[in-house]
Amino acid sequence: MTTPPTRGRASSAPGLAEELRISIARLSRRLRTLRPPAAGDNTLSPLSLTQFAALAAIERHGSMTPRELADHEKVQPPSMTRVIAYLEERGLVARRPHPTDGRQVVLNATEEGAALLADERRRKEAWLARRLGELTDDEREVLRLAAPIIDKLSRS
Repeated sequence: MTTPPTRGRASSAPGLAEELRISIARLSRRLRTLRPPAAGDNTLSPLSLTQFAALAAIERHGSMTPRELADHEKVQPPSMTRVIAYLEERGLVARRPHPTDGRQVVLNATEEGAALLADERRRKEAWLARRLGELTDDEREVLRLAAPIIDKLSRS
């Protein structure tokens, strides 16, 4: 397998950090351009990135308390309260009593919320699949090997 060419500065850790920062930021920006307007109702604004990330976290984890969600998303609870209120108002998230602690609630994605996430994921993955199809087999293999490493970096 051949390694894709890199610029000279990527041979050092700081240079690689710069290359990755720029490349990941460009890819992230490009994927954000694929976000649709609010589904079905032009009077509603599309979800912000924070709202979308919160909805995705709730859906991925099955259910979460507001505090768990705030901690997971690394935001202050008052900020998350506003995000949850908006998602609930849009019918994307529902609250239900906590099964063991009557003072708390748990949040779950509604069918509409899960459908919105699935639609966005399909759109982004289709775009990425088309772009990956333009790469060589070796380039795709490098990305396949890099994906878990990039994920590890994103979680630290």
